[in-house]
Amino acid sequence: MITRRHALNLLSLLLFLGLAGCASWFEDDEPDPEVHLVKVEVVRAKLLEQKFILHFRIDNPNDSDLTVRSLEYRIHLGDILLTEGEHDHWFTVGPKHSAYFKVPIRTNLWPKVRDLVKMLKKPDQPIPYRLEGVLQTGLFIAHDVHLARNGVIIPADLIPEHTR
Repeated sequence: MITRRHALNLLSLLLFLGLAGCASWFEDDEPDPEVHLVKVEVVRAKLLEQKFILHFRIDNPNDSDLTVRSLEYRIHLGDILLTEGEHDHWFTVGPKHSAYFKVPIRTNLWPKVRDLVKMLKKPDQPIPYRLEGVLQTGLFIAHDVHLARNGVIIPADLIPEHTR
């Protein structure tokens, strides 16, 4: 006959073994999605306030749907922090597909205008940029995908009336 103490020990052992197996439920061998900043659209540029729309593309390399919850971002141009923020917008990206989404931002570049002008003096010279952030995915259990993208922009390519 099983005593109360033996029953508690047995129950504790089963819970311990069961919870140890739960850790494998949260492990994911699938590759993380990729996030790309594909375009920056100027909506309005006044002296003390600028409004932009950041266009992002998310690539889902997996065989299952990807639910996106939010994006926390920081964008640097050279050593200057241009903008940072968080965009909460739920959407789903199909398996082996890409999805585009827009993030409206508002910033004040006036305090940084001197440094920006220095960078733009030579429009043919590349300027490094950096996108950092966290993409939160998952339908029931959140999964954070840390982002770190580097690249360069050439200002002359963005100025239509610039002639070389």
